[in-house]
Amino acid sequence: MTDAALAPNSVILTDRAAKKIGRVLAKQPEGTVLRIAVAGGGCSGFQYEYKIVQEQPASDDLVLTKDDATVLIDSLSLEFLGGAEIDYVDDLIGQSFQIKNPNAVAGCGCGTSFSVAV
Repeated sequence: MTDAALAPNSVILTDRAAKKIGRVLAKQPEGTVLRIAVAGGGCSGFQYEYKIVQEQPASDDLVLTKDDATVLIDSLSLEFLGGAEIDYVDDLIGQSFQIKNPNAVAGCGCGTSFSVAV
């Protein structure tokens, strides 16, 4: 599916993010994936969680695969992440995964906490 034909609950995994995830997962046992979830908390109400796990996708998980990267997002988190882009940034102030989330109406400086409109 191309970026132009994304469904509302799709999530884009950039090439940079896929390469970094692939390098991280290559050092783990076979079958290891990255799970991204949204949890309550953080300074803006919700926060992103990144976990390296060895598990099979649940029936309602969104499974993103690109190159050597596999990312799982559960259906509840997808409600908050639909239309988002997962990227990896390496610049002068540091390296980090960043989620460009069209559903977030506010965020904090750390980049891992956000709020949504009620």
